[in-house]
Amino acid sequence: MRGLVALTALMLAGCGLHPLYTDGSSGRVAALLSQIEVAPIPGQSGYLVSNAVRDQLGATSGAQPLYRLEIKLDDKIIGLGVRRNDTVTRERRTLRARYQLIDLANGTVLLDASAGSDAGIDVVGSEYATIAGENTALERLSATVASQIVARIALYTERTTPAP
Repeated sequence: MRGLVALTALMLAGCGLHPLYTDGSSGRVAALLSQIEVAPIPGQSGYLVSNAVRDQLGATSGAQPLYRLEIKLDDKIIGLGVRRNDTVTRERRTLRARYQLIDLANGTVLLDASAGSDAGIDVVGSEYATIAGENTALERLSATVASQIVARIALYTERTTPAP
């Protein structure tokens, strides 16, 4: 068993894979992520996405930010399944984000990218249940989009920040 573990470790070392968050919260990627401020985003989806992004960035309160993350959201719900009487039976909620990482020292856009996800929602006889389903879908989509944004910024940081 030890031989298999050692062989696997050697194979992974040779392929160039390495941890993105080396040294945990004291590593260079985590340090840069904690120096990003998130610009306000309007609306319910903006509130959810900005909170999820802030949580994942691990920003330290009181620290002077070096970067600003600006996010513009597009949140849509469209009806998919339609009965003969024109009532909708299924909806798709789509959340798309266009975001920019800006260097506050000189205003340079360091990263300009997009993220997005969608979810299906059953439309049932109860309007309350349908609204609850739409809100639950938005919460999940917000977390997914936030994870995509933070992962992309972390990868950008790893690739562009020189090693100490």
